[in-house]
Parts: sequence; structure tokens; C-alpha cells
Amino acid sequence: MKTLDYLQLDSEKTKKTVDGLQKLLANLQLYYTNLRGFHWNVKGTLFFGAHEKFEEYYDATADHIDEVAERILMLGGVPAHNFSDYLKTASIKESGVLTDPTEMFKLVLDYLKELLALEREVLNAASEAEDEGTVALVSDLISGHEKDVWMIAATLS
Repeated sequence: MKTLDYLQLDSEKTKKTVDGLQKLLANLQLYYTNLRGFHWNVKGTLFFGAHEKFEEYYDATADHIDEVAERILMLGGVPAHNFSDYLKTASIKESGVLTDPTEMFKLVLDYLKELLALEREVLNAASEAEDEGTVALVSDLISGHEKDVWMIAATLS
């Protein structure tokens, strides 16, 4: 039984969307891992606020990872689940150990810029495939990440 038959989506048209979602999944996994490291290692006068904010970000990202992986499954794909695959696929790289919250937030802005670019690519592919479920999912991701960019940029100003 094929889910796509019931969703009334063409597997050939959704292939580009699934490929984009796989790349987004890999990047979200690296983003999540870096946020965890920032949460654990942050120091300084901004510790309390930054520690809490990084936890908020990685909790939200964990939910996004699950939603993206489930959407890949709905579209007939198999989500990658090995970190070795993520490292090969992702444009976001491991951060290493950092302690300065300002440096961390600047990196988060860079990561969000990358995620937003990928999300817009997936949005376009999903739109072309008339895949409104993926369009809705990715539109929500974009809205949330744009708000994060605004708030971090305002903090760093």
C-alpha cells in the first residue's frame, strides 16, 4: 500500500522534494548537535539567558527533525539516520567547543541563514509538485527561523 496513492501525489514529482528534505534533515541534525554543545559549554555574564535560549532552540529543532523525517516517510522516502550520512550531506559543520555566547549566537545566525536557504529550496520543489503538506510544514519552519534571526540580530545589535 503506497501512501502517495492516497495523498494523490506523484512519486516522480515529489522526488526532488524528498531529496531536499533529506538535505534539510542532515542540516537540522548538525544544527541540533551544535546547539546542545552551546547549551552545555556557554560561559560568562550572559550564561543564564543564553543557556536557556539554546535549550529552547534545540528542543524546537528536535521537533523539526521528527517532522521532517516523518514527511520524508509520507512521501515514500527513507530518512537518513546515521550521523556519518549527515556529515557527508550537511552544509552546516560541527562547531567544536565554544564558550563565548556572542560567538555562539553569530554562528546560530549563520546556521539559520543556511537552513532558510534550504527550506526555500524545498518549498519551491514542493510547490512545483503540488505538495501542500510539505509546503505547510516548511512554511512554518521558515516563519519560526525568520523570527529567530530577527531576535538574535536584535540581541547582538
